[in-house]
Amino acid sequence: MPPYELLKSESGPNLGIFKIRIDYQKNNRNQHVLKAAVLESADSANVVAITPHQEIILVRQFRFGIGEETLEIPGGIVEKGEDIQTGCARELLEETGYASTNWQYLGAIQSNPVFMDSLLHQYIARDTVLVQEELQLDPAEQIEVVCLPQKEVRQLILNRTIQHPHTLTALMQYFWQLDQKKMT
Repeated sequence: MPPYELLKSESGPNLGIFKIRIDYQKNNRNQHVLKAAVLESADSANVVAITPHQEIILVRQFRFGIGEETLEIPGGIVEKGEDIQTGCARELLEETGYASTNWQYLGAIQSNPVFMDSLLHQYIARDTVLVQEELQLDPAEQIEVVCLPQKEVRQLILNRTIQHPHTLTALMQYFWQLDQKKMT
């Protein structure tokens, strides 16, 4: 028997990139019924973009949930019917003006399984070069592009300047691959 039994679902408001669904789940351990809000969303993608000078391209942007700017890797929602890597390349170009033809898929992680139903697909883009000066930002975006040496990015992780969990998981995988290559 599964730990929870879905009793019913109700549609909630559509908030643009998210739609709220209310699930009523019965805990089979104690019969308690939980009313859980689930954010339904399309999958998203982000990218560890590396320049030919081995710098990592980051974006500084305001995040409404915490009311502060964050430093993170570029990425965003994949559009309906869009290939995941194509969406990732589009987001990289829109947010930074950079592009690459050298892509590696790192895999997918759960966005936030506590209350979200979507996946985040992560990539590495190597030999990333600036191809357009003007950014193509969504109306709610305000982004500053920051290119930093990899050693400095590692330090920003250690001193907790970079805290966005999706950025941290992608950078962890990227740096792990680099460290593995050094060991062989």
